[in-house]
Amino acid sequence: MKNTFQYGQQHLTASIALSIAKGEIQGVLSDETREKIRTSASAVEKIVANGKPVYGINTGFGPLCTTMISPDQTRKLQENILKSHAVGVGEPIPIDISKVMLILKIHALAKGFSGIQEDTLDRMLWHIEHDAIPVVPKQGSVGASGDLAPLSHLFLPLIGLGRVHYKGEIIPTSKLFKEYQLEPIHLGPKEGLALINGTQFIAAFGVKVLERFYNILAHADITGAMMLEGLLGSVKPFSAELHQLRPYAGNQHVAQTILNLLHDSEIVHSHAMCARVQDPYSLRCMPQVHGASRNAWLHLKNMLETEINSVTDNPVVFNENHTISGGNFHGQPIAMPLDYACLAASEIGNISDRRIYLSLEGDTPGVPKLLLKETGLNSGFMIPQYTTAALASENKGLCFPSSADSIPTSLGQEDHVSMGSIGARKALQVIENVEKILGVELFCAAQAVDFHAPLKSGKIMTALYEHVRTKINHVTEDQIMYEDMETAISIIQSGELLNLAREVADKEGLQLETDWSKEFDRF
Repeated sequence: MKNTFQYGQQHLTASIALSIAKGEIQGVLSDETREKIRTSASAVEKIVANGKPVYGINTGFGPLCTTMISPDQTRKLQENILKSHAVGVGEPIPIDISKVMLILKIHALAKGFSGIQEDTLDRMLWHIEHDAIPVVPKQGSVGASGDLAPLSHLFLPLIGLGRVHYKGEIIPTSKLFKEYQLEPIHLGPKEGLALINGTQFIAAFGVKVLERFYNILAHADITGAMMLEGLLGSVKPFSAELHQLRPYAGNQHVAQTILNLLHDSEIVHSHAMCARVQDPYSLRCMPQVHGASRNAWLHLKNMLETEINSVTDNPVVFNENHTISGGNFHGQPIAMPLDYACLAASEIGNISDRRIYLSLEGDTPGVPKLLLKETGLNSGFMIPQYTTAALASENKGLCFPSSADSIPTSLGQEDHVSMGSIGARKALQVIENVEKILGVELFCAAQAVDFHAPLKSGKIMTALYEHVRTKINHVTEDQIMYEDMETAISIIQSGELLNLAREVADKEGLQLETDWSKEFDRF
C-alpha cells in the first residue's frame, strides 16, 4: 500500500511533490480538509447571494474590476476566464512539470481559502491518478496575477476543453471524456479565478530546478575530485581547519566531501612532498565556488518550500464577511531566488570548464598534452573543451536576471510583474547545460587518471572510476568523441555515481556524507 500525503494539511516538499508525480506517494484529501473546502465554497455562494461586490466573484477581472456581474452570470464568468486567459504559446512543458503544477495547485486550494468546490478538486485528483495530464504551453506568463496563461491551459480540461497527455499521445480532452464517460465540471463562483491565480507554473519549474541543481552540485564534487587526482592537485586547501576560519556551510560541506572522496588515495599520497606551492583556482577553490552554489541551492529550497505551502490566490476568502484582495499571486518571492540559482548553477559549469581546459595543458607530470600520448596527427581532447566553452558562454547569456524586468499589463492595473516564469525556465536550461559540461569533465578526468596507473585512488573513487570505465574506454587515438561524451552526460544525469559512492561508503564503513549534510539533504 502506498504512503499518503494529505493535501492542505501536511507540509509539502519538493521531494514529496516529485514522489506524488512519480506515483510513489498518493495525495489525498482528508475528511477535515474536505469540510474546510465545503465551508469556503459555501462562503462564496453567500457572497454572491448578498450582492456585496468582491473582486472576481461578482466583478470583472483586472481593469474590469469595477464592472458588476449579475448573480445568474457569476458561473459563466468563471468559465470565460479559463477560455480568455488560455493564451500560451510555444512547445508544451514536460509532462512531469505539468503534473507537479496540478499537485501544487491542489495543495494550495485544499487549504480552504479559495472557495473551490470539492468536486473540482476531486476531478483534479482524477487526472493525476489516471495520468491524464493537461498540455501546458511553455510561454505566456509574466509571473504576476499568477501564472495566468499556463494555469488556464492546465485547467481547460476541467470544462471539457484543451488537450491532455494520455498513454503516450496528446489527445483532445473531449476524446478522454468519451472514453471515461465524463462530463465537464460546472464551475462555481470564483472557481475559475481561484484556479488560475497562483504561482504554480514558476513553483513547479522550481521543484524540478531544485532536484536537478542538487544533482549537478553533488556530481561537480565527484568530477572535481577525480580531476584533482588526475592533475595531481593538493588536498590541503580542503582542510577543515582552513574552512573553520570562513565557516560558510556550503564551503565546509564541499571541502569535507572531497576529502572523504579522496580518502586513502595512492595518487594523492604519491606527490605529497612535491615542490608545487599551490594549484590553479579551479582546483584549489572548489570549496569556495561549489560551496557558494550550495548556499544558493539551500536558499532556493527554503524559499520554495514556503511558496508551495502557501495560499497564492486572490482574493483570499476567510469567510463570507471577510475577504482580502491582495498580492499573494505575485511571483517575486521565488523569481529572485530562481535567478540566484540560475547564476549559481552557471558557475558550476564555468569552473568545470576551467578544470577541463587545465587538464589539456600538459603541465601535470605523466599526463600528456591534450590527454593523448601521440598528438600532432591526433588532436586528442582539444575539441571537447570547445563544446564546454560554448555551453559555459551560452549559460552566461542566460544569467541576466528575469526578475530585473517588468512590463505593465492589464491596462496598467498590473503595473509590476515578476517574470519569474521566464527565470524558472532559464534556470532549468542552464542546469541542463551544466550536466553536459560535467559529463565532459568526467570524460576528461577519467582519461587523466589513467596515466597514473598502477596507482589507485581510495575505495570510493576507485569504484566510481571503474564504473565509468565499464561504459567508456580509454582513448588512444582520434575517434568520434560525441558518443562517449553522451554516455558521460547520461552518467551525470542519472545520478548513478552519487548512488554508487553512497553504497561503497556504507559497505566499507567510510564517511561520505558530511556533518553539514542535514543542511544539504536531498529535499
